Amino acid sequence: MVRAAHASDTRLLDLFLDMLAAERGAAVNTLAAYRRDLDDFALYLTSKRKTVATATSDELRAHLAGLAKKGFKASSIARRLSAIRQLYRFLYAEGHRQDDPAAVLEGPKRAQALPKILSIAEVDRLLATARDAMSGEHPSATSRVRAARLACLIEVLYATGLRVSELVALPVSAARKGARMLIVRGKGDRERMVPLNDAAKQAMAEYLALLREMGRESRWLFPSFGESGHLTRQHFARELKALAPTAGLRPAQVSPHVLRHAFASHLLQNGADLRSLQTLLGHADISTTQIYTHVLEERLKSLVRDLHPLGED
Repeated sequence: MVRAAHASDTRLLDLFLDMLAAERGAAVNTLAAYRRDLDDFALYLTSKRKTVATATSDELRAHLAGLAKKGFKASSIARRLSAIRQLYRFLYAEGHRQDDPAAVLEGPKRAQALPKILSIAEVDRLLATARDAMSGEHPSATSRVRAARLACLIEVLYATGLRVSELVALPVSAARKGARMLIVRGKGDRERMVPLNDAAKQAMAEYLALLREMGRESRWLFPSFGESGHLTRQHFARELKALAPTAGLRPAQVSPHVLRHAFASHLLQNGADLRSLQTLLGHADISTTQIYTHVLEERLKSLVRDLHPLGED
């Protein structure tokens, strides 16, 4: 039987999570993830007759080593270590600890995985397939609306690089006539403006026209009968993977996040800079955007090869 975490641990974790919410504007999902990781850590300490307030660096190392033995990936262990480090940094700064036992811990070595992307030609095929499915024959008005919705989702995602959670939760006002920009509320409740291209605006207009024909009125651009009131991320991902083979792509190649990566990589290939891309993607820290530096490196190599007077023939 798993014992409950020590009451004092619960109090310290609550203080830390309150700080994340109040001072850093952490989102609900982020807070829930921190809570799960740190509750697990506190339960481990309880099993060793220790608490968050009394644990040493050795106990922290043993906890992380135990996760590795259980088969946790390096990325998952690194995430948990990050939560523990932030917790102890907070406790030390607030005077709840006289030391920081996490300061000396080293994280697991990880090879930085490059983001999966599609080529411009592959995205073009996916878009063309979605448009063809929308304009083809449909057995019912409902199936036609679904095809138009999928085409609209793909057009808007590739045009804006939104997170899938931001995309499916767009209000219907995002498609107002003549709008050139989307105002998006992203992580940490931060707002940003993202430009819309003509293809995305046309896809939204055509899709909304079909919705109105069916008499569907909603505050959401992509309404659903589910609890949230709008289409779920999982439903969109399933429809996208089902479309992939028709476009000559493997379902494993395609996901909403892959299209976000394609948006970012293709912009960099065509001359965008990392700071602009950071703003468009809604990254709080430029270091997150730097996963795309491999694209910049390839572009610089091409520039030298093609334009330098002593470049390759």
